Amino acid sequence: MKKYLRLILEILLGICLVAASTLAYLNYSAKKHLVAEVGELTEQLGEAKEALEKAHEAEPAADEHAADAGGSSAQELDALKAAFSNGIVLQDIESLYKVQKALSAERQVGMASIRLLTKGAQDEGTVAAFQKALEMAEWSNRLQTVCAAQNALAAAGQKIKVLQDCKKSADKEEPAKDAHGKKDEKAAAVHWGYEGDNGPEHWGDNFPVCGTGKKQSPLNIIGPFEKSKDVLNVDYKEGPLKMFNNGHTIQVNVEPGSTLTINKESYDLLQFHFHRPSEEQVEGKNSAMVAHFVHKSKDGKLAVIGVLLNEGKDNSAIKTLWANLPPKEGEEYLPEKVSFNPANMLPKELGFYNYEGSLTTPPCTEGVQFYILKKPMDISKDQVGKFPFKLNARPVQSLNGRKINAGG
Repeated sequence: MKKYLRLILEILLGICLVAASTLAYLNYSAKKHLVAEVGELTEQLGEAKEALEKAHEAEPAADEHAADAGGSSAQELDALKAAFSNGIVLQDIESLYKVQKALSAERQVGMASIRLLTKGAQDEGTVAAFQKALEMAEWSNRLQTVCAAQNALAAAGQKIKVLQDCKKSADKEEPAKDAHGKKDEKAAAVHWGYEGDNGPEHWGDNFPVCGTGKKQSPLNIIGPFEKSKDVLNVDYKEGPLKMFNNGHTIQVNVEPGSTLTINKESYDLLQFHFHRPSEEQVEGKNSAMVAHFVHKSKDGKLAVIGVLLNEGKDNSAIKTLWANLPPKEGEEYLPEKVSFNPANMLPKELGFYNYEGSLTTPPCTEGVQFYILKKPMDISKDQVGKFPFKLNARPVQSLNGRKINAGG
């Protein structure tokens, strides 16, 4: 518990320092009347540092008196809460973040942590702040944020199931043990998958947006369509092949430099991955598979290009990928002297269907722009059979009044 307290406090100190620096800049440029507030924030930072020093000083004594460890941890937590009890730090952080158009999941969970220390675990705003952080998190890139929010809610006494991946991370630092010092194999953990009790119809039990979101993906693509004014330009580069089996799909991680431009806005290609069968339907019919190319802009917006794969001839690009499948789950695999250009997976024509949707896996974050290419690519029956996952596609979701656009 002591380790977690110190870690949380050090993170909070960093957040407070950034906030103090930003407020100071605002004072200098336009708002000199905030000098007093910056001074108060600095005082709070000093109090927090003193609490951290006391926690470090108390560590040897706590190690020598293990029987009193629980009481020592409680004292440290009380000291930490005292440093934030007057609410000034929380007020300044919330005011600072309020002016930003988009708040990252990492900043959201940081602000939630400060609120937890200031208002307590029973505060509805605290719980809501951590829940929002979960909804904002991108699964492929922000698992750490998801784990931080879930573990914080669990530690605060909230009834929440912690993801298995988050539990593994915590176990590496301090394995869960029962009163006899044995590892607790029954610790609550949630798995998600595509069948049975872990299937898509149950995702909303642990990831609320998956169940209540109104702009979810995938969709059945069917007319009438509205005309899209978007223009897509793809500039993918050849680079070293990086394969990854994350337990849910085969993912190809991409070196920086490959981009998608939508009108005049540039998006970096992060990775592409596969679903079997295709998640999207066209007029009620699935393709054998689909490849999703995930892009991200500088301000954090996501855009996905979907390439439908119809059963037909051998696909030379797929042949290269399947020949270098990762030997182990959960470890990135870099085959020696093998390069790959993601552009080889795309048709020449980039006509598309476009709609606003979500991640198709938990936490089902919304606000993702999908561009499903009209022209499919071939993949042989044998190549479909060699894909390690027999089923990893979320069913189509309700349109809920959205418009599907057609362009290109």
